[in-house]
Amino acid sequence: MPTRKQALSGQPSDADLRLLRIYRKVVECGGFSAAEVELNISRAAISMAMNDLEARLGLRLCQRGRSGFALTDEGAEVYEATLQLQAAVEGFRTRVNGLHAWLKGELNIGITDNLVTMPEMHITDALSALKERGPEVRINIRMIPPSDIELAVLDGRLHTGVIPALKTLPGLEYLSLYEERSQLYCAADHPLFEVGDVTRERLAECDAVVPAYAQAPEIKALHEPLRAAASATDREGIAFLILSGRYIGYLPTHYAERWVREGRMRALNPDTWHYLTHYSAITRKGAPPNLVLESYLEELAGRIGG
Repeated sequence: MPTRKQALSGQPSDADLRLLRIYRKVVECGGFSAAEVELNISRAAISMAMNDLEARLGLRLCQRGRSGFALTDEGAEVYEATLQLQAAVEGFRTRVNGLHAWLKGELNIGITDNLVTMPEMHITDALSALKERGPEVRINIRMIPPSDIELAVLDGRLHTGVIPALKTLPGLEYLSLYEERSQLYCAADHPLFEVGDVTRERLAECDAVVPAYAQAPEIKALHEPLRAAASATDREGIAFLILSGRYIGYLPTHYAERWVREGRMRALNPDTWHYLTHYSAITRKGAPPNLVLESYLEELAGRIGG
């Protein structure tokens, strides 16, 4: 018994799809001549395409000649299969495009403490825009130290994070967000509160709270003249000790603003005792495609550029 030749042993290619589009138009136009106008290609090009398609499928699809154009039984079957295939391709395109309009999934983000009072609300505004684009997106925020954020982004537990840009790691991508200004503060019942120009010697006599987390060398240098009598693992801890009236310490201006406005805290020689911290959004290099994350970063970058 003769073995029937197997056609389409591989996956349909872009070239196959193009030939099938031409074939469909030829069938629906009832021949090569009418299809020539619709397809905007020559009759010779159409004939060559039909020959290529028949060779690819191993089937005779149509009769053409002086007697006119007519489909073979196999040609009619291929036409029906072509309609189904093109409908499936269009359905795939529509569904994928729909994913861009209606995002689904989770965004796991790690943020360093006390950034919510930043005047430039890039993160807040980007999260709001993400939620508008994808009402079903679930946003999970973890407030953890910068080093923990880096590790969690690297091992995939977090999709992205916001950290002070003290150093760069080769496995991470960095998107610069903004600068944060910090100044040296004391509370209303501290001996320095009413002192106008505070000398370095006077500062060295006061107990100070210093950060128990990583700082850039230039920031560490500003803490060296202070008498470190307490430490805190985050800025809220520093604020607690400053407000006790027993310590001086550095806080971000946006975070201290509420107490300054209430007269409970003041900056000491702000033109001298201050520093800037640069913050970046981080993501893992080579991470799998994630439409939710990409959409969030797109919103974030748009606000930074604005």
